Amino acid sequence: MLEDKYQMTLDQIDEAHAQDPKKHVVDSREIPYELWYSEKMTKYLSKRCPSASPSLQIAIRAQHLRRWEVPRDSYPMTKPGYHAWRTYLKKRQADLASRICLDNSLSEDEAERVACLIRKEDLKQDEETQALEDVACLVFLDDQFEDFEKQHDEAKIVTILRKTWVKMSDKGHELALEIPMSERCKDLVVKALSEV
Repeated sequence: MLEDKYQMTLDQIDEAHAQDPKKHVVDSREIPYELWYSEKMTKYLSKRCPSASPSLQIAIRAQHLRRWEVPRDSYPMTKPGYHAWRTYLKKRQADLASRICLDNSLSEDEAERVACLIRKEDLKQDEETQALEDVACLVFLDDQFEDFEKQHDEAKIVTILRKTWVKMSDKGHELALEIPMSERCKDLVVKALSEV
């Protein structure tokens, strides 16, 4: 059970997610997309790291905090533009989450830890940062992959899958292989993994 200050932090993050104008339909009801996304992140965190620290739980929930306010097309639609957009978002989301942590009486160290996780610092060395990366990859594979693969050619999809796989831990790989997928998506995963 999370202490009140952690729960209040999560509640404030969810209040921000609830303002997302983009909607996702779940069981015939509309839910703000980022609220739905953060709930999916939390679901996968419970599988990947059932005893996650409060800092990791908050970082997972805040990973896309107010992301819709900086749309992809606000940066050049090029590979460098994409990377600049992602870099800016990580810093912005970390800063916003840190501020919410401090507003809810978390210590400066706790707020900075949440920010470090959202910025994905020390990936591969820090177990909690790796857990966050695994969860983000799992949500992509579970939620976005089927639509994504329809919009791009096979070579690009296989490349992205390979890059995604390399970012994940063994535990992440294990969970990824349990995700139900269409035959087409399974074939693409098999093809990508044969080249890793």
